Amino acid sequence: MHSFQELLARFETFFAEHRFPEFPSTLYQPCSYLLNMGGKRVRPVLCLMSHELFEEIDGNAMNTAMALELFHNFTLMHDDIMDNAPLRRGKTTVHEKYSTATAILSGDVMNIFAYEHLNKINSEHIHSVIQLFNKTAIEICEGQQLDMDFEQQQFVTMEEYLQMITLKTSVLLGTSMKLGAMLGGATDGCSRILYDFGKSLGLAFQLMDDYLDVYGDPAKTGKQTGGDILSNKKTFLSTKAYELSNEKERAEIISLFSKNEKDKVGDAIQFYGRKNIREITLEEISQYSNRAFELLEKAPILSKRKVHLKELAESLLKREY
Repeated sequence: MHSFQELLARFETFFAEHRFPEFPSTLYQPCSYLLNMGGKRVRPVLCLMSHELFEEIDGNAMNTAMALELFHNFTLMHDDIMDNAPLRRGKTTVHEKYSTATAILSGDVMNIFAYEHLNKINSEHIHSVIQLFNKTAIEICEGQQLDMDFEQQQFVTMEEYLQMITLKTSVLLGTSMKLGAMLGGATDGCSRILYDFGKSLGLAFQLMDDYLDVYGDPAKTGKQTGGDILSNKKTFLSTKAYELSNEKERAEIISLFSKNEKDKVGDAIQFYGRKNIREITLEEISQYSNRAFELLEKAPILSKRKVHLKELAESLLKREY
């Protein structure tokens, strides 16, 4: 069994050997620009770690991991356009550096290359792999649409918010786990447990993103403080604050999020402080984390084979960026 860092190094080597074509550079250079920004590569390495629980890592696992990373970055490129985000990982976003049209087309071609890597899989599970990959891709699109729809609403319920982030974020972590397990020869039952582990981890991961947007260090997150507040995106923090407020306070928070003044972020953070949102968010992250660890423990795999996976999960939930 290998650690996250060991598998990350192995994946980066594979990644470097599979470059985009050189022509036209105006199409492919933006793809390389985004992919080389220094992402965490969590999804591909989760796939490899899950696969190694059952079988030695092979070309099928590597190509699936590559497909997951390409697809994930394709969604990021398009998300940044929809969110009008100026920064990604501390650097200028693709649509700001090049153009919106370029970011759309470069994102599209990255998605196609993801399927090119899936097409290299030589396994009896290929149809199941494609089916799960497509199902997940559809769910992510549904989650992104809900995210945009919510921007036009004053507030949403916690149930609606959790459904949205499950679709937009957590299903891809679950799928990364399940694809690796399937290709490694895991039973359907074990694959399902690992999928649920990934989903619970994904929910905790997204809540941590919400938390870091407000309380993280911009020098470490690479994003502006309160970016979600400025763009009126619904987060766990804003949804919980609204849920805990009385009628007068709800009118206050609606007014706060409706304005576009420079003190909007500071006012929102002050309101969160009155409702203990920081502490509540950390507690919720802890609950989803515990659920993920319970599922990992439940998986019928020798404990010593799950050590590195547990270490990775713990590091993701203690991250500062």
